[in-house]
Amino acid sequence: MAARGSEPEVIWARTERTGRGPRPAYSRADIAAAAVRIADERGLDAVSMRHVAAELGCGTMSLYNYVPRKEDLYELMVDAVAAEQELWEPSGDWRADMLRVARQARALMLRHTWLPALMSPVYGFSPNALRYLEHCLACLDPFEGTYGTKFELIAMINGVVTTYVTNELATAERARSLPWSEAQENAVRGRYLGGQVASGAYPRLAAAFAEDSGPIDMEAVFERALGRVLDGFAR
Repeated sequence: MAARGSEPEVIWARTERTGRGPRPAYSRADIAAAAVRIADERGLDAVSMRHVAAELGCGTMSLYNYVPRKEDLYELMVDAVAAEQELWEPSGDWRADMLRVARQARALMLRHTWLPALMSPVYGFSPNALRYLEHCLACLDPFEGTYGTKFELIAMINGVVTTYVTNELATAERARSLPWSEAQENAVRGRYLGGQVASGAYPRLAAAFAEDSGPIDMEAVFERALGRVLDGFAR
């Protein structure tokens, strides 16, 4: 007989609890909510079956009756936060709706900073994720393209958002870890970079800085990146 967990399975195809015994004391929603609380407060590395069991007030081994693998726990977490996504009546303007999708996805990842690390297609077919994917496809009804192209568009938007937010979070985390202020750090690095550019060794960089030496508007960069992806599909 194969050992438990040695064969692939989908957590959503399982009953809420396997095995014999009394009526389940916890639902998957309870377990997912506990795991999300831990991840929100202490980070993804703090999410373990032991910590989730402690949060719920049950034994670690009993939790395996509900969730057989840690990967399944991650899938429950992704599905739980996917339920926070707003589903609206498509406007008929697919570009506007996909921009709204992207902005909402970014806000969700900033609320749950562990989420970008779990943005895998493996976790993309849970009940709430499927509902949201169907919603995105409904927003793309006016877009003239195959469903394959629509899936590519959705994937590229998710990729841009995930990459951008991952960089945002990494930058913020590094700033928190510095023994000096971010402004002090930027000033020192700016002076060094200015000296290097002024040396004459980097004429194209010098031209670029002469063209626009002001601070980068990261919000505008985000919007432009999304717009260029959508422009590419529109053509």
